[in-house]
Amino acid sequence: MAGLAKGLAVIEAFGRSRATLTVSEAAQATGLTRATARRCLLTLTELGYLAHDGKHFRPTPRMARLGQSYARTDPLPRLAQPHLVSAREALGESVSLAVYDDGASVFVARAETERVVSAGVRVGTRLAACGSATGRVLLAALPDAELDAYLADCRPQPRTPKSLVDVEEIRRQILAVREGGAAVTDEELELGMRSMATPVRDAEGEIRAALSVSAFTARISLEDMYDQFLPVLQDHAERIGRML
Repeated sequence: MAGLAKGLAVIEAFGRSRATLTVSEAAQATGLTRATARRCLLTLTELGYLAHDGKHFRPTPRMARLGQSYARTDPLPRLAQPHLVSAREALGESVSLAVYDDGASVFVARAETERVVSAGVRVGTRLAACGSATGRVLLAALPDAELDAYLADCRPQPRTPKSLVDVEEIRRQILAVREGGAAVTDEELELGMRSMATPVRDAEGEIRAALSVSAFTARISLEDMYDQFLPVLQDHAERIGRML
């Protein structure tokens, strides 16, 4: 089981910022020795989860099976998908569903428009909770003590000049979700992109997920997002929540 844990750590080391890994990079990212990291990488290659060009290791399409296991067994993505499609048709923009996992907002379902949105969000994408609209919605669900502990360790990494890096300002944004029911990011993740998210609450009122929409700044202003997008998001979030 220790070997399994090490292999999973290597799998999780791959991400948007690490499309490929060398043995040294895998060891550094996971805290494993070079020898252990090499054994894990070679085993994953033998099983078909990675490809190896002699230096770099890269995930293969088989890796998607690991994420599909969650999507096929958890009812939330399946229940939400028709509502994501309906919201996308109403708004003309891509709509996503995210859940909280270990300090990150993880996208578990998505309905995309035909236009290519350059933010690069796909099912399985992880974004730092403090720096994303979905993440701030999900953080708003944490008890005060847990939120304080999270923010005490938070080290925001700016992705654009407009990214919020002041922890107290991020706290205010999170607490505002409890009052206003929505979070927005304005070019914080990518210049030229705005996002809005609202909570999905289950029958007991607990926040289970965040429903979000992203759009180019040239297509819609923040004011119009609140006027036009938020009612649609909240309506579909409520419908999803009633099924949970």
